[in-house]
Amino acid sequence: MAAMQSWRKAYGALKDTTTVSLANLNSDFKDLDVAIVKATNHVECPPKERHLRKIVAATSIARPRADIAYCIHALSRRLAKTRNWIVALKTLVVIHRLLRDGDPTFREELLNFAQRGRILQLSNFKDDSSPIAWDCSAWVRTYGMFLEERLECFKILKYDVEAERLSKQGQGPEKGHSRTRELDSQDLLEQLPALQQLLYRLVGCRVIISSLYAKTSRRSCKYNYLVQYALALVLKESFKIYCAINDGIINLVDKFFEMPRHEALTALEIYRRAGQQAGSLSDFYEIAGV
Repeated sequence: MAAMQSWRKAYGALKDTTTVSLANLNSDFKDLDVAIVKATNHVECPPKERHLRKIVAATSIARPRADIAYCIHALSRRLAKTRNWIVALKTLVVIHRLLRDGDPTFREELLNFAQRGRILQLSNFKDDSSPIAWDCSAWVRTYGMFLEERLECFKILKYDVEAERLSKQGQGPEKGHSRTRELDSQDLLEQLPALQQLLYRLVGCRVIISSLYAKTSRRSCKYNYLVQYALALVLKESFKIYCAINDGIINLVDKFFEMPRHEALTALEIYRRAGQQAGSLSDFYEIAGV
């Protein structure tokens, strides 16, 4: 087993070197191609910040839309071709970081790209090279579904919950509120289910440990540093998502007795699901060690 793992690492390093060499032949986007390959290589550690900075710069609003579209195409190609869970997970991390820290034009172009094909569709992804690879493959698939849902939620809300600044209500030290606190009934009944579905996908990112080896080994998916890094990004998203849902529920209760019957029934279902998700999120935090 150890010899096989050493061979796979050597083979992965060789593939990375070859891909970087080929990227250097691309005269138009070689710096971006090299940064993407190095940020998503076979080394079992998070993408290095210097490579991420180059990718973020290449997708800024100052760059032509064609450059941003090329970056998305390159990331999509990287994700589609790999059968290695490390490369797949690091590519998803890069996309997630660009959604969180990059320019909004990247998200807009990603949405345009997604209309032609689902870039993050990883339902059939599988790396069965080892027990830990098998377990991490399951987490890669659920992480991909969360990022897909993140884009779907943005299409409905027309704003990014994570990038939202909480607004202060009046004076004093009390915490700010999400914009869901001020929505009218129609927008509220449209946006809250989208936010709840996003939270459902987020909670689905709980670490999956399926094999007997993983359950008894410190080298399981749960203890993997690369998985923990990606999981930390997901956990950061949970706070504002839950805050937006919670503020929306408060708003919903205030408006409930003024709603027509069909809207009131929808509101009751939203309220019921909110109660269930509060418990699921608490369990998720416990599993994640928060």
